[in-house]
Parts: sequence; C-alpha cells; structure tokens
Amino acid sequence: MPGITTPLRERRSRKPTGLPNPPMIVLCGPEKCGKSHEAARGTGSDLIGIAFWIEIGGSEGTADYYGRVRGANYEIVPHDGSYQDILDAIRWAVHQPQRVPGKPNMIVIDNGSNLWDMISDEQALFARRRAVNKAQDNRRRAPSLDDPVVVDPDLWNRAKDRWGEILWMLRRHAGPVVMIARQEIVTAFENDKPTRNTTRKIKAEKNLPAAVDAIVEMHGIGDAYLTGVRTLHWDVKPGDTVRFEDFSIDALLRRMGLEEAATHRQVTESRPEAYLDEQQHTRPAQPQRQQQWRQEAPPAQGGGQQPALNGKHAVELVHKALMDENNPMECLRAIREEWGVRTLREIPTQTKMWGEMNADDLITKSLNYVEEQAKKREQEGAGGQPTGTSTPPPGADEQDQARDHREEQQQSAPAQPRPEQPPLDESDAPPPPPDPEAEEPPPAESPEDTSAAEEPQDLPPQRTTKTAPPRKKADDPKEIARQALLAEADIQARLKFVTVGEHLGPISEAGEPGLGQLRDHVQKHRAEVIALLEEGDELALADVYRRAPMPDLGITKKFAQYLDRAPSGQ
Repeated sequence: MPGITTPLRERRSRKPTGLPNPPMIVLCGPEKCGKSHEAARGTGSDLIGIAFWIEIGGSEGTADYYGRVRGANYEIVPHDGSYQDILDAIRWAVHQPQRVPGKPNMIVIDNGSNLWDMISDEQALFARRRAVNKAQDNRRRAPSLDDPVVVDPDLWNRAKDRWGEILWMLRRHAGPVVMIARQEIVTAFENDKPTRNTTRKIKAEKNLPAAVDAIVEMHGIGDAYLTGVRTLHWDVKPGDTVRFEDFSIDALLRRMGLEEAATHRQVTESRPEAYLDEQQHTRPAQPQRQQQWRQEAPPAQGGGQQPALNGKHAVELVHKALMDENNPMECLRAIREEWGVRTLREIPTQTKMWGEMNADDLITKSLNYVEEQAKKREQEGAGGQPTGTSTPPPGADEQDQARDHREEQQQSAPAQPRPEQPPLDESDAPPPPPDPEAEEPPPAESPEDTSAAEEPQDLPPQRTTKTAPPRKKADDPKEIARQALLAEADIQARLKFVTVGEHLGPISEAGEPGLGQLRDHVQKHRAEVIALLEEGDELALADVYRRAPMPDLGITKKFAQYLDRAPSGQ
C-alpha cells in the first residue's frame, strides 16, 4: 500500500557503544541438582554489590537456609504470593540504588517455573469461572470439579502478557539477573511426530530462552553445560553445547564481560499500544462545552510534565463554572471528570462563605446550590405550581407513546439559570462561590394589573406571566434511574482508566444520550469491568457487581471501599 516517503521527524544516527548489556541468565536443571545452591554462592561475587532474592512458590523454601552458603551475600524480598505483589517486589528490587559504588546489584528469581505455573493456574481458574457464568446465563448446569474446562486462546494470550510484564521489568534492571528454572526430560519430536529420543525442556514460557543472554544446564552438582550464550568476550560457537569446567556464577559473569557492561540495558522495546494512540487521534472531537473546562493547572514544581492542581486554582475553576451563562452544572461536572474524584478529594480549598473543604466537596456543594436555585426560579415562573411529566391518555396508540417517550429522552435539559454574582474579596484571591444558605432577595413585584377598560382599545391585552417549560424533577423515577446509570458509568470509566467523557463518547456524539441508550451502554461494559475486577483479585466485588440490578441505585456504596483503597493514579 503506497504511503508517504518523507520522514516525519528529524533523526540523528549514532555509533555503537560496543558495551555488553547486564546479562540475564537462566540456570536450569532437574530437581535437586544444586541450582539454588549455585545461585546463592554466586551472590558473593566480587563483581556484585548486593543481591536481592525473590522466592516464588514455597515448595522448596531454601531462601533462608541457603544464607549459610559460604560467601552468600543476598537479602530476601518478601511478597504475599500474588502476581501483582510479586511484580511489585521485582519493581522494588529494580529501583534499589547501588549499595557499593561501581558494583551493580543482582536479582535472583527462584524460580521461574513456579511463576509460570502460577500464571497458568490463574487462567485455568478464570476459565472455570467463565464456564460457570456462561452456564448461569444460559440456565444450564454449571460444570463440576470433575468436568474438564477448556482454557480459551485469549486467556493464554493474557498469561503471556503477564509473563512478559515480568521480563519487561527485569530488563529495566541495571545489573545481572539470574532466573532459576526446572528442566524436564520430554519426548523429542521430528516433523511434528514423536520419536524414541528424549530431550530437555525448560519448564517456563516457551520464549524464555530467546529473551535471556545465557542458558546454563546443570545435570548435577559441579556438572554444568552452557547451551546458549550471547557474548563476544568468549569464543563459543553458536548452537554448540559446551561443558563448563569449574562452573560458578562469578566465572560466567566475568566471561560475559560484566566488568565493562553498560550501566543500563540498551534496548528499545516494541510498543504495540502506540497503535491505539494513533486511533485515538482519529476519534471525533469532544463537545466544545467540555473542552472549555479542561484547563491546564500551573506546572508542577521541579519541571515535571504532569500538571498539578492546587486549592487556589480549584476555587477559580469552580467560580468560573458557576458564572457560566449556559449550563453551570455541566461545567462543574466537566471539572470533576477532568481531574477525577480522588485527586479533588486531596486538594484542600478555602472559601470566604463556605469555609474549608476539599475540592470534590466544593463541587458537590456548588451543584446542590445550582439545583436549588433552579427549582426556586422554576416554581416562581410557574406560579408556584409543581411541574410534572405528562402522561399519555389511556387510549393513545402504542406508536405515539413510543414517539413521545423518545422525544422526552432526547430533549436536552433546559439551560440552568445564572447564579447571582458572588461577592468579591478585596484581595487578589479568587472569589468564593455563592453561599446557598444566604437569604434570597425578594422576587421582583410585577406592576398592578389594569382592567380591560383602562387598556388601549386597539391593542390586545398583554400577558405578563410566561409559563416555564417542563423540567425534570429530582424525585422523578426516570431521573433517579439516569443518575444511577451515570454513577455506574463513572465507576466503569475509573476502572478502565479513562474519563467519563471517553467512556460515554460513542453515545454522546449527538448530544445527551437517552435513558435506554445509556442503560444499554452501561450493561454492555459490565462484562469487561467484571473481568478487570477478577484480574485484580477482587473476586467478591466482581460477584456482587455481576448480580447487581440494572439500574443499581446503591452502586456507589458497593464500590466505595474498593475505590477508597485504590491507588490515586487510577
């Protein structure tokens, strides 16, 4: 397919450094052949400052015991056995500074086979849960523990992604990595057919040998073979298996040139997610009303690119939203959508009339004030008579009822009245929002009505009162259902790490979505959110969310505890 031929940006080529990367080594072999013992002895190498030992799978439990090995110099990094905590333990070890200047730290993973088994077991459990849910949806008998369950290909792709995330983090380490793995003797295949011969296979993800720099097979204590290595410091023919006399981790690191290795691993990772960024630019632009309130906060201290929001700027944004002539409620919601509830709750604000509170409570109080003012003005305009939703006559045709219902769903909310100008401080501080508890000024009195005889005879009588358009009441069942669906959409967006505007973008291009359209959109994304909860080990919450009605008026309360303990970047 033809494309452009002109480079999109300026580039500058460079000469190769000629420095080797900090090596990643796989130390494999059958059970009880001395793999962990050899790794513990290697932590005492003069080339290493300190080693961090991450033990996965408590079947062996030798991390503490092998601290008695002569020359061993390592520290154990604890974790709770879950995938996320193991990944975070590796992340912690990678970011530790050098204990000894000029000598890098080493990470030992004991062992990689247990890690791959755990990731595979996760997908097997997920596949069984998926089969149970599918049986419940189809009203069939759920599979028992004796019934086989097939792990779908998409789950194996997820397992590979989780394994790849571990290797990606290990490649960020500025020192050597030793991964211990079991080796199994399996039947050798030729042309996809089994033979009488046997071969050795590393029990881990099949692409592991290609991702490391050296593979050492141990057939017994002191009996080691080098089956693959990536080095120019050692004359080894590719594809040959070489017996390693007097093997030790220290000797292997020296032969691979660790003494002159680069300070960090020189690698450019592939970025498949960049394709999604390209597609993001092709999406239609968001409505102008929301873009108006995506203001940039003052730059963060220290020259960082991430903007920081402070209390003064938050008060300015809220005050500007309250002064909007078209729809202050939408502007206030846009501020919350842009910055997120968690961020706003951590921003303290100080106003003249409302006192001290966080930015999220300030937005909530401002929304309540605007709603109260709108209700008061609506009642005054309608002569004090409450408004309601008209009901079609009993004999109306079903098509007319459906058309009226669609018109009611698609009718945009009437513009919110502009609140009174808040009092300005004499200082340069941003003006506070108005106080809803302040006394309302008396309504303007209309001129005294005149009789028809006193009016000009050539002009028709003038009407002095206009009937306000019907509005949605706060206690309207449809409005209550809409607010519940919007709250659930907000929770879904936060779990997917997107804004509410992006989450509701497909149904908001033509304006405010109807109630049925909003319900179908939220229902459609429930399965994806349940999968994210189960992937994050929130099985109980995922089960509660699976049984939640549509709409669920208590959805915010159900997720409150989970959202409070979630990290602030979510």
